[in-house]
Amino acid sequence: MSPETVIHVGKAAVQTILLTAAPMLIAAMVIGLMISIFQAATQINEQTMTFIPKIVAVFITLLIFGPWIMDVLVTFTTGTITQIASVGR
Repeated sequence: MSPETVIHVGKAAVQTILLTAAPMLIAAMVIGLMISIFQAATQINEQTMTFIPKIVAVFITLLIFGPWIMDVLVTFTTGTITQIASVGR
């Protein structure tokens, strides 16, 4: 394997990770922002108040985007294995 191939596979892996993690991260960020605005408006400073809504939001997002995430990961894995097999010849 050439260094260019390894760099290409690494770059594709990082892009795939960011792409598949983005929906859950965005959901957690939006929920966290909404809760922090609520806490600032009501002056409730409970640190544990954000955990349950964030966990629920991430779980629901994972249920919604799960098939798409699986498709992206299978496509990446298949492409990587095919590329490694073709280089090995």
